Amino acid sequence: MKKMIFWFIKGFGIGAANIVPGVSGGTIALITGIFERLIDSIKSFDIKAIKLLFKGKFKEFVVYTDLVFLLIVFAGAVASIFSVAKLLGFLFEEHPIYVWSFFFGLILASVFFVGKTIKYITYQVFISFLVGTTGAVLLSLLSPANENTSFIYLVLCGIAGIISMILPGLSGSFVLILMGNYQLVMITSVNNFDLSILFPVSIGVVIGLPMFSRALSWIYKKYRDQTIATLTGFILGSLSILWPWKEKVYLKDANGIEIMKTNGDPIIQNYIKIMPEMNRELLLIFAVILTGILTIWLIERLATPEEIEADNNEF
Repeated sequence: MKKMIFWFIKGFGIGAANIVPGVSGGTIALITGIFERLIDSIKSFDIKAIKLLFKGKFKEFVVYTDLVFLLIVFAGAVASIFSVAKLLGFLFEEHPIYVWSFFFGLILASVFFVGKTIKYITYQVFISFLVGTTGAVLLSLLSPANENTSFIYLVLCGIAGIISMILPGLSGSFVLILMGNYQLVMITSVNNFDLSILFPVSIGVVIGLPMFSRALSWIYKKYRDQTIATLTGFILGSLSILWPWKEKVYLKDANGIEIMKTNGDPIIQNYIKIMPEMNRELLLIFAVILTGILTIWLIERLATPEEIEADNNEF
């Protein structure tokens, strides 16, 4: 029961991270020691699993797919998304700089805790790190698309979003921002439980998750250090997205008039990074960043080698 509670908490952290642009749930999975097991469990839903299910061998199916672990982690992630979305919606509206600061601290610490798991530093590993960092920075420079509610596009959002959400260092929420549908998918549809949006996105998730998890699992096992180096680079590069001091740039039409969403709020197109002002608030922001760093340290401490080993040998 204790392990199940920890699985749920880790899933909750993964779900919360995926809501925030620039933060990857995969990073939390990697730091807490369940990333490889999570990927292996997802990719196990193959032809063999289907045969076990149709033959009525439910116990073998549960063991083969690591279903108990997977369901508990996903339950934590879903519970987090539907509970944290409302809180983040409020905080982003009222205190955005503190939200960005907290997650800036999270990701800053993640660079160290993920990178230290590399066993052998070779020139291939170093090049992989540079490629990951450069890729994340270039991604952050792309201009977001406009909001699109078409069924096919929402399916594509589901595919792209879930792939980036399980890939450490690549934020699913930020990818949705670039596709123009972050607010629509992660905040509005979740808070209003809008099935016209959630249904096609869910189809994309079902399509993209098993396909990508198999490829990622193979790469991770065959080129472990290079993969972790690339992911560490992704995480480092994503700090440019999370820079706390920024100003909103709203989407405008050809006449320079701000385009509004159905609820009357302007659509955020991008952010302009600015330098911080030297005032009392700056000390509080640094304290929030430090809180984010300490949070990752605590998460990493909870994922001790003994617990990770026990998780991997549970079934």
